[in-house]
Amino acid sequence: MGNITIRMLAKELNLSTAAISKALRDSHDISASTKERVLALAAKLNYVPNPYAGSLRRRKSKTIAVVIPEVANSFFSIALNGIEAVAIEKGYHTLIYLTHEKLAREKAILQDLQSGRVDGVIVSITLETTSGEHFRALASGQVPLVFFDRVCEEIETAKIITDDFTSGYNATSHLIECGCKNPALLSVSNSLSIISRRLEGYRQALADQGIKENPANIILCGNDPNENYALIQQVLKRKKRPDGIVATIENLTTEIYQVSEKLGLSIPQDLKVVCFSNLATVAILNPSLTTITQPAYEMGKTAATILFKALEKKSFLLENENIVIPSSLVVRHSTVREL
Repeated sequence: MGNITIRMLAKELNLSTAAISKALRDSHDISASTKERVLALAAKLNYVPNPYAGSLRRRKSKTIAVVIPEVANSFFSIALNGIEAVAIEKGYHTLIYLTHEKLAREKAILQDLQSGRVDGVIVSITLETTSGEHFRALASGQVPLVFFDRVCEEIETAKIITDDFTSGYNATSHLIECGCKNPALLSVSNSLSIISRRLEGYRQALADQGIKENPANIILCGNDPNENYALIQQVLKRKKRPDGIVATIENLTTEIYQVSEKLGLSIPQDLKVVCFSNLATVAILNPSLTTITQPAYEMGKTAATILFKALEKKSFLLENENIVIPSSLVVRHSTVREL
């Protein structure tokens, strides 16, 4: 069922919309028994009050929401700049919601946004999100929804992504071309589509180069830096340790460098590293880090542009907008091949 309205509650209980509204406001004009009936049905049907309904009948809120996992990640902070550039040009405000990689937080935010607080929503999902059920009410209602980077495949709406399979393939092929015989991949999710595609690219590159895949070289990390440090240390202390690493997110960079230093491993002589990252500081790391650099600004700008097309033209079909913007391999000293 889509958004529950006061009119729907009124019809179900055979009451006027005015009576329903007063009951929800705990008005003294309504009897206690009627209030009880209204509140019970509202709870049963998961009615979400719309404090902006009056103003929205007259005008739009002139606000969009951006729901992202975090802002510490350089990709999301750069993407926000792209989104803001379009929103400001259109005369809109931007509300930023952080899920902190928690599915429960994402669900609560989406439920809140159904109230009409914003005119449109741009989302990049959490690591914990495995189903898009909580997006359905928003996507099927009057609030346009656009996904970017981390998308929910089952929801039919616009999706702005990069070429994750190709990027994973290029990162792995680069390591092999630089002399790696036993490259590993650090993952952070078994369900996130962008990570799955990067893993597929890694596997295809191994196959094309005639290197047998070692399941132990596909390492599932998490969101805790201390746990990731311990896990990477365990991997790099193996008797037959990896000689190269593809890190699928930039948050793993620090742990890779710290563990290598602790174990006395030299980058790139003992271990070559490629990381998906948009950090400006990678160029001044010691050694500088080879990266897959995503088009974060362009992805954010494109997501916002598509959203405003839907806001400006009701006949615009969001489900037809699936856009892929290529990433680039930027070679630095962390993968230099010895002569």
